[in-house]
Amino acid sequence: MEPSAFYPYSDNYSDVWEYLRSTRWNPPGAADSASERRRTYAFALEQAEQMLRAAVTVGPATRPLLIFYGLNQAGRAIAASATSFGSNDWRLQGHGIHVAPDSLSGDLSAIQVYPDKSGSKGSFVRLSEVFGSPVWEKSLGVTLSTLWDCVPKNRLTPIGVDDRSRRTPLYVADYHVSDDDDPHPLVSVPVAYFPPWVIDASDGHRAMVEYLNEFPDAQGYDSYHRKTLPPNALPEFVRHADGWGELTMNWSVMGGAMATAAEGRLYLKERTRQHAGNEYFFPTIGSGGRGIHPLMAWWAVLFVLSMLARYQPSEWSEHIDVNHSRHAAPIEGLLKDALESLPYLIAEAIDQVSGQSD
Repeated sequence: MEPSAFYPYSDNYSDVWEYLRSTRWNPPGAADSASERRRTYAFALEQAEQMLRAAVTVGPATRPLLIFYGLNQAGRAIAASATSFGSNDWRLQGHGIHVAPDSLSGDLSAIQVYPDKSGSKGSFVRLSEVFGSPVWEKSLGVTLSTLWDCVPKNRLTPIGVDDRSRRTPLYVADYHVSDDDDPHPLVSVPVAYFPPWVIDASDGHRAMVEYLNEFPDAQGYDSYHRKTLPPNALPEFVRHADGWGELTMNWSVMGGAMATAAEGRLYLKERTRQHAGNEYFFPTIGSGGRGIHPLMAWWAVLFVLSMLARYQPSEWSEHIDVNHSRHAAPIEGLLKDALESLPYLIAEAIDQVSGQSD
């Protein structure tokens, strides 16, 4: 899939569904390698589109059910097109992700979420492994609030405690790398959305390092804009109006050799994850070698919300009561953003796994 087919993004996500529909007669990647994969790609995308379009017409009481199962079906189309899946291992089996049953009736933010073991055939695990996204152990006790924070939309609307433990995606402004730039050994870009506690820390270097420790894809940076001299130089953060901020950071593209702007952008693209047309560093979960893939972060969060809506209707009705629950407005915002963001994420995922990205 050529990104230029729908970049820059339209404000109307229906345009992306139209693009995805146009791929069904000639499916990308491995989806065109066998008749069953071709049929699965086409019909699973049709189901995903119908469910997500239907979700627009209902309120938060039932919306997470339609959104999650729409995404689930899209996952089958993604798997059918994945060139890394052979002829016998592309079929997804079951959800591959769970919640601790006794946590569903308690605090929303504390619901515990865990996938099947690595190497199993469940949808969440298989797709996570295709994307190089972490699969964590049940014993880690990963909560919904941790996964919630991995969705870019949720940076300013936490459902748990807003403290130093939160890690939210870091936006990488790669558009600052211009074709007019002279060759240089470093690629330099603003990295945005460091939280206020990092910016305000008396030891800014230590706070920055502590925060970045859980962003494996951001590691290995060469330098950054600083207020003081190294070693342990204080970062020169630029504060945004909301109290969060950005830091211009530098990476060595080719081990010190001169690199063109195109090579710099490619270097960043290989280290970041794309979310609806923008590049981010995502936090990892557990000891994963990369940050969580945005599609899998959405998958995990929507799975939990769908479980609540389906099996815990009393608790769900309380969570979405805007007159009494602090979580209601953030949930409404997340579900609205899901309808707008998921078509792009599905298209980006098919692009990635089918081997048609630049």
